[in-house]
Amino acid sequence: MIATALVADLVAAILFLGVLAYAIFAGADFGSGLWDLTAGDAERGAPMRSLIDRAIGPVWEANHVWLIFVLVYLWTGFPGPFASIMETLFVPFCLAGLGIVLRGSAFAFRKVSPSIAQARFHGALFAASSVITPFLFGTIAGGVASGRVPAKGAGDRWTSWTGPTSLVGGALAVLTCAFLAAVFLTVEAQRVGDGALVESCRRRALAMGLVTGAVALGGVLPLRDDAPTLFDGLTGRALPLIVVSGVAGASTLWALWRRRTELARVSAVVAVSSVVLGWGVGQWPWLLVDVVKVEQAAGADATLWALVVVSGIAAATVLPALAYLYLLTQRTGALSDEH
Repeated sequence: MIATALVADLVAAILFLGVLAYAIFAGADFGSGLWDLTAGDAERGAPMRSLIDRAIGPVWEANHVWLIFVLVYLWTGFPGPFASIMETLFVPFCLAGLGIVLRGSAFAFRKVSPSIAQARFHGALFAASSVITPFLFGTIAGGVASGRVPAKGAGDRWTSWTGPTSLVGGALAVLTCAFLAAVFLTVEAQRVGDGALVESCRRRALAMGLVTGAVALGGVLPLRDDAPTLFDGLTGRALPLIVVSGVAGASTLWALWRRRTELARVSAVVAVSSVVLGWGVGQWPWLLVDVVKVEQAAGADATLWALVVVSGIAAATVLPALAYLYLLTQRTGALSDEH
C-alpha cells in the first residue's frame, strides 16, 4: 500500500510537471494572440505582428507536446478520473480542441493569404482562438478544483465549468498568458533591435502585470465559498509558493521599469511557475477535489511504474531535443540580427 501511494504520487507529480510546462511554454504563445488582436490595423500593427510571427513561429506547434503528455498520463495513470473529467467537461474540452485547430490553421494561412481581407480574417481567427482557448482551459481547471467533477459518470455539462472558480481560473489563464507573452516579446524586440517595439511591449507587460496581480489577489475571495478545499490549501501549505509568485511578479515589474528585460523574463517565469505549483500543492492530495484522492484514483502498479520508466526515457530523449530547438531559435534570431 505504501509503495502504491508513493508511485501514485510520483506519477501525479510528473503529470503536473507537464501541466506546468504547458502553462509556461504554450501560455506565452497563446498570450501573443491578445497582442496580435490589439496591434492595430494592417499598417500600424505590422511590426507587432511580424515580431509575434518571429517569436512563436519556430516553436508554437512543438509546445503542444506537453498537452498530449498530460492527457496521455492522466488517461493511463488515473483512468477513472480521466473518464469523469472528460464526460463532465466535454463541452470546454471540445471547444478548446477546436480553438487549437483553428488557431494553428489561421496562423499558417495568414502568411499565404492572397488578399488583405483574407489575411485579416485569418489574423482575427488566430487572435480570437488564442484568447478563448486558454480561458477554456482555465475553466476546466476551475471545475476540477471546485469539486464539480464526480467520481464516476458525468456531472452537469454546463454548471461544472461556469462557476465562480472556473471564471476566475479562465480570466487568470488569459491574463497570465498575455503577461508572459508581453515579457517574452519585449526580449525578442530588444534582440531585433527595434526600440519602438521594445517600448510598446514593455508598456504592455507593465500594464498586464498590474492587472494580473490585481485579479489574482481579488480572485482568491470567491474561492472561499466556491472552492473551500483549494482556498484552505492556498492559504495554508501552498502559501509560501504564492508569496514567491507575488515577489517574483513585483520583481518582474521592477525589472521592466528599469529596462532589464532578460531579468524580467526569468522572474516572470518564476512568478507564473510558482502560482501554478501553488495550485497543485493547494489541491493535493485530491485529484478530483473533495471526491477522489490521488492514491484512490491510481491505476495498476505495473502501469504506474511503466509511466515512471517512460518518463525517464522521455527526459533523456525528448527534453534535450526541445531544449536544442529553443536554443537554435535564439541563435537563429541573434544571427539574423547581425546580418
